[in-house]
Amino acid sequence: MKIALVDGYNLAFRAFYGMPDLTRKDGFPTGALHGWVRSLWWVDDRLAPDRLVVFFDLGGAARQTALHADYKANRKETPPALEQQIPAIKQWTRAMGYTGVERDGVEADDLIASVAVRRAEAGDTVMVVSADKDLAQLVRPGVIQWMPPPTANPKLGWRELDEEAVHKKFGVKAAQIPDYLALIGDTSDNIPGLAGVGPKTAAKWLAQYKNLAGVLAHSGELQPKRFQPLVHAAREDLLRNLEMTRLDTALDVSAVDEVSPPDPGAVIALLEEMEMGASAKAARERFAR
Repeated sequence: MKIALVDGYNLAFRAFYGMPDLTRKDGFPTGALHGWVRSLWWVDDRLAPDRLVVFFDLGGAARQTALHADYKANRKETPPALEQQIPAIKQWTRAMGYTGVERDGVEADDLIASVAVRRAEAGDTVMVVSADKDLAQLVRPGVIQWMPPPTANPKLGWRELDEEAVHKKFGVKAAQIPDYLALIGDTSDNIPGLAGVGPKTAAKWLAQYKNLAGVLAHSGELQPKRFQPLVHAAREDLLRNLEMTRLDTALDVSAVDEVSPPDPGAVIALLEEMEMGASAKAARERFAR
């Protein structure tokens, strides 16, 4: 079986920022919904999964904030125009028959990770749809990542990351991504890395010492030499970082197995309500196949 696991908010934000400020006649914003429909249909048509599952954050990240109270504290609030469209995005997604998974206090990344690993071990082909670099750690035999077009340069199009592509992009193996992020930090999640350690230095150390534990064990040998006392002194902080950057793959996500058929009438009615005539016409054609 081929299964696509979609990082809902990651894709919704890109849909929002990648589209013009479209609205209904009454002023209700619809740009993100336009982009969302286009993106999900691209995934469905081009990747041709047997199952398409969308994961959303409901708020809170109990595991991560227990380790670092300021986890994601630097993130801006969701733009009101996008927040207004999230219910419609979820409604359309359910009507299309795409499974929706969300859980209070648990990040979508951990839910995706648990499903990806379980399905790959069962022999399925897993496609993780997200631009989130954290999820690159899941890439392995049976798991690839598909990154949507960046809003700053949409001409790049969709990009596929297999194990070789992950190594080329980050300079480390997919399994080393948590160690890599623990060292350099992750500004999007407000995880502080070690001051002065950039991607090239982190990649060099991980090539030599395999993982963060190896880097810490050889802190007295690190080059440039000025980092030796800094790494030793930051040991506990770096290990805490690793606990946050390493995704949880042991969650029970049985909800992913719940399958609902599409409701063509509901899909078309919502698109018409949002005055998305071209998409409503395309939906009629899809369901008539």
